[in-house]
Amino acid sequence: MIKCNDWPVGVCTWSLGNDMGKIADLKNKTGLNHLNLGISPAFEDNGEDYLAKVNDGGYEITATMIDYPQEDYSTLEAIRRTGGIVPNDCWEANKQRALEAIRLTSSLGVPYLAMHIGFIDHTNKAQYKTLVERVELLANAADDKQVCLLMETGQETAEDLRRFLEELAHPALGVNCDPANMILYDKGEPLEAVKTLAPWIRHIHIKDALRTQTPGTWGTEVVWGTGQVGGESFLNALSQAGFEGALAIEREAGDDRMGDIVKAIETLKQFNG
Repeated sequence: MIKCNDWPVGVCTWSLGNDMGKIADLKNKTGLNHLNLGISPAFEDNGEDYLAKVNDGGYEITATMIDYPQEDYSTLEAIRRTGGIVPNDCWEANKQRALEAIRLTSSLGVPYLAMHIGFIDHTNKAQYKTLVERVELLANAADDKQVCLLMETGQETAEDLRRFLEELAHPALGVNCDPANMILYDKGEPLEAVKTLAPWIRHIHIKDALRTQTPGTWGTEVVWGTGQVGGESFLNALSQAGFEGALAIEREAGDDRMGDIVKAIETLKQFNG
């Protein structure tokens, strides 16, 4: 097992295309055996084979992660329109997809299912009310299966996300904290987000980024420890907040993701906060 302090270190499977062969190579190369498991491949024609490879690999799954078919990350405006469970024309299909992801997560014995629920817009009262109702429905279903839904940071400020969580006050809702998303979406500072969201943070994505110089456009994802997250300071903030979960390395850019993940592992192993 690879650890950073007392936190298990894993990898987000989609960083390597949910390719269990590449995941196995990473395990052989580094000893890493914890996964933040992309659950969407389980819905495809070869889904049983995918899950069998996960089970046969002897991995520890710290959380699952679901995405939605309509999501368009080409621009910030596109993902605002299409992200998560917000689009009304996709809700029925996405509800069934999320409920199945909850069932699968529970059947795997995994405590957390992470997702981007979509942009929380407090100014649109009708849309906000609908989003609250949808999240409550899924949280209730998760609670019935002893699963906690983790909302991903970044698409709104940490203060807005905290307000949303406080309003719902649901025991099956938590946060997957992705510090780079705060920078990529230009929604605040990661260290402040940890302080603001500490009571809800259950799982971490290890990802780094540079903030955009052109408002309204994406920032740039970079190798862990080379961006503006401030890796050591971020980890110290987690320690001070009493975080007791797992760290999952996420790499969604670059030409050598395997190499970048290995670099992140080595950097995390050196932390002694």
